[in-house]
Amino acid sequence: MTAVACRGVWKTFRLPHERLHTLKERVFHPFRGRSADEFQALRDVSFEVRPGEFFGIVGRNGSGKSTLLKCIAGIYGVDRGEILTAGRVSPFIELGVGFNPDLTARDNVILNGVMLGLTKAEARRRFDEIIAFAELEDFVDLKLKNYSSGMHVRLAFAVMAQIEADILLIDEVLAVGDAAFQQKCFDEFERMRREGRTILFVTHAMALVERFCDRAMLLEQGELVSLGDPSEVATLYSELNFGRGTVAPAGPGAEQRAGDGSAEIVDAWLESASGERIDAVPQGERCRIVVEFEAREEVRDPVAAIELMNEDDIRVFATNSNWLNRPTGRFAPGERGTFTVTFDVALAPGRYGLVAALLRPGEGRQLIDRRAGFRSFVVHGVRAGGGLVDLPHEVALEHGAAPAGVDG
Repeated sequence: MTAVACRGVWKTFRLPHERLHTLKERVFHPFRGRSADEFQALRDVSFEVRPGEFFGIVGRNGSGKSTLLKCIAGIYGVDRGEILTAGRVSPFIELGVGFNPDLTARDNVILNGVMLGLTKAEARRRFDEIIAFAELEDFVDLKLKNYSSGMHVRLAFAVMAQIEADILLIDEVLAVGDAAFQQKCFDEFERMRREGRTILFVTHAMALVERFCDRAMLLEQGELVSLGDPSEVATLYSELNFGRGTVAPAGPGAEQRAGDGSAEIVDAWLESASGERIDAVPQGERCRIVVEFEAREEVRDPVAAIELMNEDDIRVFATNSNWLNRPTGRFAPGERGTFTVTFDVALAPGRYGLVAALLRPGEGRQLIDRRAGFRSFVVHGVRAGGGLVDLPHEVALEHGAAPAGVDG
């Protein structure tokens, strides 16, 4: 049995080169505005969602996620293919659509509930529960135009939670309120899952995909590129979103270099534990950074160093060869050396720039060569906790007070 089936769905939008806004323009320029480009929003998309399944839809901006939901909801027609649904469908593509800013919260709850399929009596009966969920008891008679954006979204989500449709189409509605209110939203999704509701959920938050979804799909430029396990789809999305290509210069003019030139950093790269050069690495994997340099004249006991900079140009990691606790030796002109740093990836998902440097030993550490902005790599994963790093850790939450500490 299938709750939602999309079979060979295509959707194209025409993008006119020039728009005509008035009847006068159309009369005097009848041929203007007829030329247009075509944008393929969806390309031969086929998948099925089972009844009671929590199904994630992910993809970069412009990949066709919202267009797909609108096609399933019947807001857009499709050019080719077919979409079949079994049961009542309720779209929540833009929270608060239909709210009237000149009406009070009380009036808007009734109005919006009726628009979403409740009877007037049902909407009135559930009013107190909706307001309590939104935590807006003191503002029920305030016009919505005086609400903050957060209050507006809280009210809209609370109304949505009361709709008892068979199939819910939800587009990025969990970025609402503070952490406590978000947890209430998460609890509502858990309740919907227990009730066996079929939910199609569009999001950019891969942690939510892993937390809630039974399966997920990835769209890219309107095409279905992956369908299956949420963790695998989330990892692929992270790789795609941060961009996978060869480890290459950051861009024209982006590289920065300084030093006396007595030795030169000739190359640097990231490699896997097996020694393969890579440009992206999953969280938790073991990898190494390799820096290769060549002496132009005799150099004694050079200090090699690396730094990792995040996309906000914040140094998140740095180390150097002084950790060896021994001299690094003499390098004759033309002789090459290699500095390696091996570590388990505990960085947050994102792109990191590599800075490599050679310095003379002793106080002051005169710079021999320093290269920045010439290499970068991506860390991908779904455990973005909001910090600069994602340290290996365990969490626990239990009933009761913590046991008393032991002196000694």
